[in-house]
Amino acid sequence: METENQFTLSNYQSGLEYAKQQDALDELSSYRNQFHIPKDKYGNELIYLCGNSLGLQPKTTKAYINQELEDWANLGVEGHTDAKNPWLPYHEFLAESTAKLVGAKPIEVVTMNSLTANLHFMMASFYKPTKSRYKIVIESDAFPSDKYAVESQLRHHGYDDKEGLILWTPRKGEELLRYEDLETILEQQGEQIALVMIGGVNYYTGQFFDFKRITKLGHKHGCMVGFDCAHGAGNVDLDLHNSGADFAVWCTYKYLNSGPGSLSGCFVHERHAYDKTLNRFTGWWSHNKETRFNMRHEFDVLPGAEGWQLSNPPILSMAAIKASLDMFNKVGIKKLNKKSKKLTGYFEFLLKQLGEDTIKIITPENPDERGCQLSIQVLNADKSLHNKLTEAGVISDWREPDVIRCAPVPLYNSFEDVYQMVEKMKKILN
Repeated sequence: METENQFTLSNYQSGLEYAKQQDALDELSSYRNQFHIPKDKYGNELIYLCGNSLGLQPKTTKAYINQELEDWANLGVEGHTDAKNPWLPYHEFLAESTAKLVGAKPIEVVTMNSLTANLHFMMASFYKPTKSRYKIVIESDAFPSDKYAVESQLRHHGYDDKEGLILWTPRKGEELLRYEDLETILEQQGEQIALVMIGGVNYYTGQFFDFKRITKLGHKHGCMVGFDCAHGAGNVDLDLHNSGADFAVWCTYKYLNSGPGSLSGCFVHERHAYDKTLNRFTGWWSHNKETRFNMRHEFDVLPGAEGWQLSNPPILSMAAIKASLDMFNKVGIKKLNKKSKKLTGYFEFLLKQLGEDTIKIITPENPDERGCQLSIQVLNADKSLHNKLTEAGVISDWREPDVIRCAPVPLYNSFEDVYQMVEKMKKILN
């Protein structure tokens, strides 16, 4: 198996020359030059390992947005039909690339709204509580917005948000979740559970879950199954269609490099595409395109994920997404994953040389169970260590109580980035 042979730690070497050699051999190395790399006040490039929070800006983004600004300036309202990329169907220009990236069919994806808003829209359709089946399962350390969202859904439907929320929790002394424990939850309470909603890649530990296994388990017990792929889209091979999940949502500003607060992506499985009976919130952009502008027609929902839209989309945000997706389309998720596993494996190799009495990586060791992020615990460290790393020119991410999250992103991070980061950490610790 590729991950066992190619990415074992014994295949890596120490020293700067090795890192430079790997960069020279890397077929994706030229993509780094297609991004703006932040610099310090002296003009030196920072080591940016924070793509799990906000991806860097592709150099093409400005031109994509400027095109729409020019068309708006020159055409006004006529830009909806006469712009170089007409605004009326603009979201359709993103569908094929998005589908490829997340392993879906174009009819199953749409770009709209923001992440937690989309999660609520999905739950309006796929969380269908009854008197006897109303509980929701999430990870105990889910991203806070997910927890707040599902708690509010429980309250909205008249249930107690503590009693109705079931937490899939790690065992004592462990950080990672075990599938056997989820199986136990569903065996014991499956008849009371309406929805299983898991963060596809956990934001804190970086654990990448087996979507197919979780979906099969949830469906076996009569539950709907959805995933928040905020830390998965553009990072791992999600294979959403084959997973069988009912729905998924993700943001585009992390690994998809579309800019702060940019739009969210949404997946609805093909088997729901033509089900007009599904309860949903609606607006004019989910209405039949042929009669959308004839304002007197009764609502006629579009098939597929498009049928969950509400409003006409913000074109400037979509232009930034298009700039990024066009790049992803050229590279492909398979090549990105191959480099990601090698780059993150190298990072793990270097960190472990600091000594396991000093460093603990809580992210799974198996490359198939993680993306590019490594979550690092340093013995007796507090946020001052993270602050010192920042002062040394390393942009990473601190999460309470004691984790530094670092994500060497394969599109723009190099082996030398990873080498230099560990060298700086070594100096700080010494």
